[in-house]
Amino acid sequence: MTVNGWETVIGLEVHCELATDTKLFCGCPNDFGAEPNTYVCPVCLGLPGSLPVLNERAVEFALRVGEALHCDVPAESIFHRKNYFYPDMPKNYQISQYDEPVCGNGWLMVPGPEGTARRIGIERAHLEEDTGKTSHVGGGGGRIHGADHSLVDYNRAGVPLLEIVSKPDLRSPEEARAYVAELRGVLEAIGVSDVKMEEGSLRVDANISLRPAGSETLGTRAEIKNMNSLRSLARALEYEAQRQAAVLESGEAVIQETRHWDEEAGRTHTLRSKEESHDYRYFPEPDLVPLTPSAEWRERVRAAMPELPAAHKSRLMEAWGISDVDAGVLVGTAGLADYAEAAVTAGPPGSGRDVTNWVTGDLLAHLKETGAAPAALPLSPGGLAELVRLVADGTLSRPLAKEVLGAALAGEGGGSPAAIVAERGLAQVSDEGELVAAVRAVLDAHPAEVERYRGGEDKDRKKLRGFFMGKVMAEMKGRGNPQVLNRLLDETLAG
Repeated sequence: MTVNGWETVIGLEVHCELATDTKLFCGCPNDFGAEPNTYVCPVCLGLPGSLPVLNERAVEFALRVGEALHCDVPAESIFHRKNYFYPDMPKNYQISQYDEPVCGNGWLMVPGPEGTARRIGIERAHLEEDTGKTSHVGGGGGRIHGADHSLVDYNRAGVPLLEIVSKPDLRSPEEARAYVAELRGVLEAIGVSDVKMEEGSLRVDANISLRPAGSETLGTRAEIKNMNSLRSLARALEYEAQRQAAVLESGEAVIQETRHWDEEAGRTHTLRSKEESHDYRYFPEPDLVPLTPSAEWRERVRAAMPELPAAHKSRLMEAWGISDVDAGVLVGTAGLADYAEAAVTAGPPGSGRDVTNWVTGDLLAHLKETGAAPAALPLSPGGLAELVRLVADGTLSRPLAKEVLGAALAGEGGGSPAAIVAERGLAQVSDEGELVAAVRAVLDAHPAEVERYRGGEDKDRKKLRGFFMGKVMAEMKGRGNPQVLNRLLDETLAG
């Protein structure tokens, strides 16, 4: 993306909380939503005499991410102390990794417009402990964000975090959004995180700078924080690109700083000056030995890797003949592709496209409206396969099938479309004798319109034919086979 001749350069830091049972260096539960400061112990509070013990499961999850992102995994990596004095870290330092991370030099293919994709480099992925959560409360107009005071919950302090840092390869807010969406799908598919941005288990910081179009020299960057959705990420980057362009065009210099995204105001504002690595006074963590994953361990992780989203999409597109967009919806919505594949397996041969149409249309709309998960629907994958079969064999028209689907999703008929059809008497009528009688009854009731149709111009004929078809379907209470009715109506109108 260019802004008034300036090229946008973006790099992202994605902070992914790992879905382990316990924290990174102690046995406290790793669970969201508990009462504040109830999941704490001497280790995660940094009390004197306590010692950290590394969580093996967190390392395994980091190795999974390394495999998924095509990273190099060194034979040895080490932890450092990152020193800073914010109240959300009770030790006044964070155990993190600095110049020898567990994963580095990887890449992720990010989908672009019209089926294109671009490789975005991954600089590093390092393990660290998460910080606590600070809440600014009170409305008396105090000095901290307009609040009276701040409260700190240390339940999150010590939760295992993997920070995935991209290279500055992203070139637009939309590409940045697509990168995070693709990465989120990968992390969810390999089972290392629930990636819930609304709960903070996936957080994104963005570094953005501008440079003259065609230049290879990077500009001065600003870091943006507090973006809790993909929409916020794109909006914040759009705003910051415009802001920096205005600064540069005024003859001033962009200041390297950390900026806060205000979602309500739709703008960024200065938070603090941007720290450099020397500000944190990194030094090796003396209480932890180097991390040395064995070749056998890495091979076990590699062998257990599930299918990744990009490969999953390609397989569904090839097997079912569906579009990139539809395959992306299936794979990108938790549990939806599994549901669809189970329905196709249970359904008639070649039902992939029909199942996809139902799942990405009416079924997905129901999921969004209710917040339900696919696995919890009253309509099982086998029930959807049954619905597809009823349409394919002519028992149901598409409009009647939509009615049956709605009833099944509401739990009617035990979620069985066939049972609902039987209870409501909705089976489609294909008997030609009954359908001819309905056609003749409608035409006999509208002789003037029939005369106009037979002697009219093509435009009038098309409108009148639609009128007749609507009347016949009403006569049949929506149960007439439309293919047969169309043929019989044309034959009867032709005299």
